[in-house]
Amino acid sequence: MARIEVKSEITGTVWQITKQPGDEVEAGDTLIVIESMKMEIPVITEDGGTVKEILVKAKEPVAEGQVVAIIDG
Repeated sequence: MARIEVKSEITGTVWQITKQPGDEVEAGDTLIVIESMKMEIPVITEDGGTVKEILVKAKEPVAEGQVVAIIDG
């Protein structure tokens, strides 16, 4: 299995975590929603697999390019 790192495309605050470790995901699924400048921006996976880790918590700040989740693909 390939280790896939899912990164945030923006700087903001984790608003919602929609998937948990062990969940199966497909390409295009939303893993996390980040709030930035009063907009909700989804962090989506480009590959399918099983969520191994979610590396952030709700209300935590994230930076652009930060790895927020690991998927086994």
